[in-house]
Amino acid sequence: MSKLTHLDEKGEARMVDVTEKAVTEREARAEATVRMLPETLRMIVDGEHPKGDVLATARIAGIMAAKKTHDLIPLCHALNLTSTKVLLSAGADGASVHIETRCKLSGQTGVEMEALTAASVAALTLYDMCKAVDKGMVVDNVRLLEKKGGRSGHWLAETTPS
Repeated sequence: MSKLTHLDEKGEARMVDVTEKAVTEREARAEATVRMLPETLRMIVDGEHPKGDVLATARIAGIMAAKKTHDLIPLCHALNLTSTKVLLSAGADGASVHIETRCKLSGQTGVEMEALTAASVAALTLYDMCKAVDKGMVVDNVRLLEKKGGRSGHWLAETTPS
């Protein structure tokens, strides 16, 4: 196991110095799932939710969150993202929304936290918009799917939970 990079030689928290790292193309994908009652999903898909377009609002929230990750997660670098995508789709089970995010940049540090933050905030926004009609929703399976670029290269999750 590699050592924790956010700790200095004394074990104190620090922001990692990326000054000497090469600028490379970097990309990360993450996912989240929001499980809900079938009726809640029907309202979302049919555009009948009283709060409006739930999926569009969650998409925008995810994009905005990726851009603000450094304000939310201590020790994250402020990154100049060149692309952020948030895709939301009705689950095949008829009772969930699947969220997949992708963040890209050319830079000195990775974008895993931005992709994870985008997925998490999109899921929380969906929950917030729908909680009045379905308090039992569950945000589930928030995880990194893939990362590319940088010294550690390409990493891909071994399995995808449903």
